Amino acid sequence: MCRTHGRGGEFGTRLWSSAGRPPPLYPDAVTLVPETSGVETLKRIDLASPGGSVKDSFDCLDLSASGFVRIFDAQWIVRPPDLRPAATTTWSTIRTPAELEVWAAAWDGDRGHADLFRPELLAEPDVAILAARVDCRVVAGAVANRSATIVGAVGLSNVFAVAGSGHTPASAWTGARAAVAHRWPGLPLVGYAHGDDLATAVAQGFTPVGPLTVWVRW
Repeated sequence: MCRTHGRGGEFGTRLWSSAGRPPPLYPDAVTLVPETSGVETLKRIDLASPGGSVKDSFDCLDLSASGFVRIFDAQWIVRPPDLRPAATTTWSTIRTPAELEVWAAAWDGDRGHADLFRPELLAEPDVAILAARVDCRVVAGAVANRSATIVGAVGLSNVFAVAGSGHTPASAWTGARAAVAHRWPGLPLVGYAHGDDLATAVAQGFTPVGPLTVWVRW
């Protein structure tokens, strides 16, 4: 996502950090091991301007003394691969910029972040923008990312169902799971969720495996 917005990122052995302020809703830094300290994390973030954020992947940091606040706590989740995935007659992969624009508007729901999803994302071979469509209208969707860092897994995120469309969060998770299984068979799913999304994911067979926290400095 950062690359499509003209911002790179750097992986170290203990954390990842963005080269400059990342797009909205994405963190400036992500811890990769529980031993990562707050001091080394903050050294990789622009603290001169507001809006810095950290994904504390192990819920091990306390950044409150530096002006950060917790905006949510979540759980990492994992699910074994679907060996016999359900049919996905209404689900397909977004292929064109015009399709992506429609998908992003459905995902966003007028919150002002639809332009996060740039056409360049469609050229990423390990990313699939998934949509359920009825009469050419996007009614549910998700983003799948075959991971280069977690060998043999697919990250699932941005799962949504359009209100009043006949789809529910549960049916969106079910359809997205099946669509991923057809595209990348035999791979487990990973991700993170909190609140109602976490409850829905658990009901869909995902297992919580550990906490994470997102911090923001306004």
